[in-house]
Amino acid sequence: MPRPGDYPPRSPLATGLGCRCPRCGTGPLYAGLLAVAESCTVCGLDFSPHDSGDGPAVFVILILGAVTVALALLLETLATPPIWVHMAVWPPVIVVLALLMLRPAKGLLIALHYKNLRHEYDGGA
Repeated sequence: MPRPGDYPPRSPLATGLGCRCPRCGTGPLYAGLLAVAESCTVCGLDFSPHDSGDGPAVFVILILGAVTVALALLLETLATPPIWVHMAVWPPVIVVLALLMLRPAKGLLIALHYKNLRHEYDGGA
C-alpha cells in the first residue's frame, strides 16, 4: 500500500461533491445514506478525525430555504393556486432536495477539512 505522501493533492470540490475519498479520489466516502465510512476501501485513509458537525445541514437549510421561498413566490405570482397546492407541493420538494444536497455538502466539508488539516489524517505525513 502506498504511503500517505505518495498521493497527489486532489481537488476538494471534485472529491467532496463526488462523495469520494479526499486522499485517493476513488474510494467511497459513505457507508450508508449519510454515515461516513470508517476508512477508505482503496487507500485505507482513516476518516475518524473528520468533523463536519452541523455545517452541511446549515448550508443546505439556508440555500434550500432561499430557493424554495423564491419558487413558492414565483408559483404564487404566476398561477395564484389555492393554499392546499403549496402545502402539497413544497414539503416533498424540500425533503427530496435536502436529501440530495446533504451528501455532497457533507462530502465537500470533509474534503476541505482533509485539505486544510491533512496532517491530522495522515499522522503527521
